[in-house]
Amino acid sequence: MAALGFATGGGSWFSALALGVTLLKCLLIPTYHSTDFEVHRNWLAITHSLPVSQWYYEATSEWTLDYPPFFAWFEYVLSHVAKYFDQEMLNIHNLNYCSSRTLLFQRFSVIFTDALFVYAVHECCKCIDGKKSSKELTEKPKFILSVLLLWNFGLLIVDHIHFQYNGFLFGLMLLSIARLFQKRHLEGAFLFAVLLHFKHIYLYVAPAYGVYLLRSYCFTANKPEPTASSLFTTLPFQERALPCILGSKFLGFVQCFGQSAVHHRLLSVGKAGDASIFLILTTTGHYSLFPLLFTAPELPVKILLMLLFTIYSISSLKTLFRKEKPLFNWMETFYLLGLGPLEVCCEFIFPFTSWKLKYPFIPLLLTSVYCAVGITYAWFKLYISVLTDPLVLKTKKQ
Repeated sequence: MAALGFATGGGSWFSALALGVTLLKCLLIPTYHSTDFEVHRNWLAITHSLPVSQWYYEATSEWTLDYPPFFAWFEYVLSHVAKYFDQEMLNIHNLNYCSSRTLLFQRFSVIFTDALFVYAVHECCKCIDGKKSSKELTEKPKFILSVLLLWNFGLLIVDHIHFQYNGFLFGLMLLSIARLFQKRHLEGAFLFAVLLHFKHIYLYVAPAYGVYLLRSYCFTANKPEPTASSLFTTLPFQERALPCILGSKFLGFVQCFGQSAVHHRLLSVGKAGDASIFLILTTTGHYSLFPLLFTAPELPVKILLMLLFTIYSISSLKTLFRKEKPLFNWMETFYLLGLGPLEVCCEFIFPFTSWKLKYPFIPLLLTSVYCAVGITYAWFKLYISVLTDPLVLKTKKQ
């Protein structure tokens, strides 16, 4: 991990952040896991036990292999490590199999593959302009960005409690974006193409990548360096639009890490307005993930982790933009504070009412509608910000 530290004085802080979140992930190993745990165990069994020609036709389990080929080969590689933990997990007919060794292997497979995400965050932080940053480490844009990404609440609960491999996949996406900032356009395009072969849901970003590459690489004679504002005018639109369409369950998955371009812009260009949009989107999106963890033991975990991340996000960005106007107006403050009463109502009051048996969907309905309002508001605010941004208008004229 030390190799990931920045070369500039005291660079070991990045390694410390990465190591710290890794230890936290290890503490989450015994927590609740969703049916996605069995989904990926079944895919390990399919790719290990059957010839390639049968991978997408095997239907012993209802959880058939439905991801693109690269992810299937990813499971195949993991299966050859899994056999040293517990051979029985690779038996197609062992439905819902979950031994202690199987649990350890699958949890550690997510933690280990997150190394790509850590590296991608490191590369993104290298793109940040630190010339105007504070002398205090905790007020440096690179440090704040590293914490917001590495310790992202959404990733922690979706990957390391609920169970998925989003960190690995978003690592590919962040690395692709970093390469675009580094003027390595072909490498960035290649990494995004690889990502599409791992998970097809990322197709929603393809139009943004296409437009950006056509404008900044293909149809530009001197192929200028991508700027934060130019990339911002394409990628974030698609990354914010999808959560509004798909609803609260997938909402947080996308927005948690689709913010990389926004992070870069708000920290290097220095606009408090972008920080405000980021905080509204992040806080609302993270709360929308709460229904994924519905078991009692995880209730204090998710509340505590979200509170810590949210408090840090708001306080750090307020410090960064302390010379600017307030990050939230009265309406935005009122909306965000409303998440507290909503949680109390859904988790602590509703279960003791007579409506619980007759209308069990009400808490999820309230959460979805309330979060949809915040996401839609942030979405439109983002559009207005970009379309009226002097930097973007100047770029268009040129």
